[in-house]
Amino acid sequence: MASRFSSLRLRRRRLHTATNQLSVRQIRNTDFYGCLGDLKNHISDSDFIALSLQNTGSSSFPWHRLQSFDTYDTAYCKAKYAAEKFQILQFALCPFSVRESKLIAHPYNFHLFPRDDLNIGMPSYSFSCQVSHLTSMAREGFDFDACIYDGISYLSRAQESIAKVRIGRSFLTPSTYAVKSSFRQTIADSVFVQRVKSRVKNWKDACNSSTKTNDALLSSLKKLIIGSEQYGSRPSMTIDVCSERQVLLVLELLSEFSDDLVPVVIPAKGGGTQAIRAILTSSKEDKILLEKELQNLEEEENKKFRGFREVVDIISASQKPILSYNSLNDFAFIHSKFLAPLPTGMDEFASSLHLVFPRVLDVKHLISKIGGLSKPISIASALSYLKNHYFAPIDLDIPVEATGNDRKFHGHNAILLCHLFAKACSVLKIDLGGVQSNNNCLASKLDGCANVFGSFSPDHHESEDEDIKISTKNIRKVSCRHLVFLWGFRDGMTARSMKTALEGSHEVFCEEFDVRFVDKKCAIVVFWQPGLSEAFLDAINSDGIVGCLKDMVSEGLKATGYETYKRVCRLGLWEADLAESLERASSEQHHSSFEADPETERLDIYYSNDSIINLADL
Repeated sequence: MASRFSSLRLRRRRLHTATNQLSVRQIRNTDFYGCLGDLKNHISDSDFIALSLQNTGSSSFPWHRLQSFDTYDTAYCKAKYAAEKFQILQFALCPFSVRESKLIAHPYNFHLFPRDDLNIGMPSYSFSCQVSHLTSMAREGFDFDACIYDGISYLSRAQESIAKVRIGRSFLTPSTYAVKSSFRQTIADSVFVQRVKSRVKNWKDACNSSTKTNDALLSSLKKLIIGSEQYGSRPSMTIDVCSERQVLLVLELLSEFSDDLVPVVIPAKGGGTQAIRAILTSSKEDKILLEKELQNLEEEENKKFRGFREVVDIISASQKPILSYNSLNDFAFIHSKFLAPLPTGMDEFASSLHLVFPRVLDVKHLISKIGGLSKPISIASALSYLKNHYFAPIDLDIPVEATGNDRKFHGHNAILLCHLFAKACSVLKIDLGGVQSNNNCLASKLDGCANVFGSFSPDHHESEDEDIKISTKNIRKVSCRHLVFLWGFRDGMTARSMKTALEGSHEVFCEEFDVRFVDKKCAIVVFWQPGLSEAFLDAINSDGIVGCLKDMVSEGLKATGYETYKRVCRLGLWEADLAESLERASSEQHHSSFEADPETERLDIYYSNDSIINLADL
């Protein structure tokens, strides 16, 4: 036994040493915009993108973590709770390709902090921290001062829209508007258009005539009378508008009136549009030059709103497959911080995310197809297992090495994830060499063995039932309706003593059943035959119970079905102990007209004896 642990420590030490030798570009606010050009090129040239997040926490209490008895809906509720509570401090990103047995990677690690740079109370007033997460980062030498003062801030897409309304913008190019109005003009519209058209014509004529006269005073008087201004060196005039309808009318008029006019929309500070500025150009080339200048100015102004979300938008625009080791948790954080507030349900979340990231591959799901890796383990442990049990040589090539302070060992999980993916594909005979990511053949192979994000739905899961071996040693398929939660039992009980106490207490326990603890105060009874869970719940809630079961109930034993657990997660009753949350949900349920969710009637889960906390084994 001692030699076994010694060997394990040695393997971990070797992996830790090898990891520290890898070079990852550490990006903070001071050098953020300077790296975007390289990042765009690396993403464009690569076939896949791996990402790994370092958050300030993941779960406040043990049962808040993803459990083997969670369905997709309850798992999403837990991921949503964590994403809304904790914060991302490091966003590791690694575009990569695999050519034969060589992994070509370009790793980056972005240091983030939700600083309110625009003084508008966004992106975040506060967030929670978990001691274990911060301690782990501190041991790795993470510089919290640099993170707070030089971390990259950001706004989500939803927050950006709000910010633009609150603080206003200097101008907008008309590309955001439909130039052709789709409505019929009223008499008032026609009068407004004719008045603006006359004013623009007189202004243009005056500008053209002023270029032909040498009398500066006369020229200035003409410009003053017609309301002419200057935009840089070019003449311009401001057209006031009272509604978005008038904005569209003016833009349509200017586009039809002359080829040498460039309109610029001037937003109002509280939202809407204040005016439209028409700028007169001297030639077709001058017009193209001005439009490019305005485009660049607008892009620079947008950057101050987006911040790090610029990277998220680049990833989305690339449409490259994205690798994650825990896609549900990672993308709940990404959606919450960079897109919009999380939807209430899993289906809405999956639909919303699919529009931005259409192809997400969960490597944890991929390696579960390999013998010996069916149980959840860390990236480093999975990589170590493949190295020791399979011959799948992959050479890692990082073309550009980081220098100086960049050679820190932060963000290495993204590189390890690339390495693990390449090795797993080699073991599973999925050829990645020389194949572009948009290759349909490769896509179908990966979709068949990786957890593409759209598959997070009960229907997709059920479609795979025939392909999953449910009679293996540790994992068995069981319906949610066959699970019963118990709490209120005596302190110090173990799963073994609980099972012994239940045996013979009621006829339902004459059939096969199992007991496992979720935490110290709550246990789960798994009935392997249909109808037994309902019979047990009816018995424990009736006045006719006798024997040992009656004694246990008199001592405080309580029971409920899976529907109450779903209610706990859906309502966000995240108490320290699951027993307290179940108690609250049960009492509220008795005082409401809550009906059972029909979806529970058809949901199955995969129950693992080894993946639930068993206090008897501690």
